[in-house]
Amino acid sequence: MMNMHSQGRVTSEATRPNAGIDVGKDHLDVHLLDIDQRVDNDASGWDALIAKLKESQADLVVVEATGGYERGLVTALHRAQLSVARVNPRQARDFAKSMGVLAKTDRVDARCLRDFADVLARHEDRHKYITLPADPEREVLAALMTRRRQLIDMRVAESNRLEGATARTVRSIRSVIKTLDKQLQDIDGDIDQQLEQHFKPQKELLDSVRGVGPVTILTLTSALPELGRLGRRQIAKLVGVAPLADDSGRRKGVRRTAGGRSEVRAVVYMATLTAIRHNPVIKSFYGRLVEAGKPKKVAIVACMRKLLTILNAIVRDQAPWRTDATLTSSRST
Repeated sequence: MMNMHSQGRVTSEATRPNAGIDVGKDHLDVHLLDIDQRVDNDASGWDALIAKLKESQADLVVVEATGGYERGLVTALHRAQLSVARVNPRQARDFAKSMGVLAKTDRVDARCLRDFADVLARHEDRHKYITLPADPEREVLAALMTRRRQLIDMRVAESNRLEGATARTVRSIRSVIKTLDKQLQDIDGDIDQQLEQHFKPQKELLDSVRGVGPVTILTLTSALPELGRLGRRQIAKLVGVAPLADDSGRRKGVRRTAGGRSEVRAVVYMATLTAIRHNPVIKSFYGRLVEAGKPKKVAIVACMRKLLTILNAIVRDQAPWRTDATLTSSRST
């Protein structure tokens, strides 16, 4: 037996409702059971929302990642043992456009996220889209990494201001830079302590690979918890270094990389540039690709994928870097 909701959406009576939540800095726009609601983006708002979700026996909640403003909400939903899918804003917008929704408001976005939840809830690979509960210690590390990046951005901005500064403002700018340097020193100490106390085994494993420095270790540990848990193709897609097919009928398009986690991809890129010079496996691999006629940019992306595969295997197997063994295994991958 079928039940038609007020807006014409057909669902089974046995199907549990899904919810879409558009996240703002100060409030949340929620669409549940064809009802729009706005609550504060704070602990009291989360509690009120969770009560509604539990009362309606909600199945899946889709939340758009919004610069970290969704972090507290997602944690609260996990604590309430609710299934959550935190989706990339571009994914959400592309889905809305595919449904013919061109307008963009907080309420419209929440409704589209609910429709997205309806699709993901029934997907055969639903488990791939579910956001797992965050490791509290990794959350702390991620917050420290974010703050470090903010401090670096501020320091760069102040340094750029020195070029056009007058004599009266130079002292002020240099004073701010000195303060930021002290803050960076303190935050780096906090990061080292967090890594040493809670992620020492992984830190030592990653540190054993030539080309992988402190910033790469920090980023991989905080922003790529899946490292060592997925296959090489999956981890490459997650980071955005896997070549994606672009074929249609008889046309064979050029494969390109797209999507993925930009902050992880950036540090893997920098690590790869160093590895091409100093890591024997990556250096040899890069040389073979260039000699075979591959453009240098293509060769670098292939080396990024190679380095990521090696790091994934090292964490998976809990075995530090060994040049001889890696040289042998890398040629067969």
